[in-house]
Amino acid sequence: VQLQASGGGVVQAGASLRLSCKASARTFGVYAMGWFRQAPGKEREFVATITEGGTEFYADSVKGRFTVSRDDAKAMAYLQMASLKPEDTANYYCAARLRVSFTAGVILRADAYDEWGQGTLVTVSS
Repeated sequence: VQLQASGGGVVQAGASLRLSCKASARTFGVYAMGWFRQAPGKEREFVATITEGGTEFYADSVKGRFTVSRDDAKAMAYLQMASLKPEDTANYYCAARLRVSFTAGVILRADAYDEWGQGTLVTVSS
């Protein structure tokens, strides 16, 4: 499955933004749809992910502000971001993990994902 992320932009601190991830095929059977981000000069980091069963996981830095969702019939995943902070500035990537995992923490790692979209840049000004 190929992924394409969109929805990035330049916003002020405190604003909201919704990122979208379009898959090339319906995402039924895709175990996890995740979001990662990479700021300039920093390593890629986990942001949020949602399993096929609807279980959501968040990085502590975004918990309570970001909401991940997916619509398998539409082959879409979303990242609703609220109360944005300048430290949220980064390229945001969506990713798909095809295989089921029963090991805790696996889907929080970038190397657990099989397919990646291109990044969409989010810039939050203070």
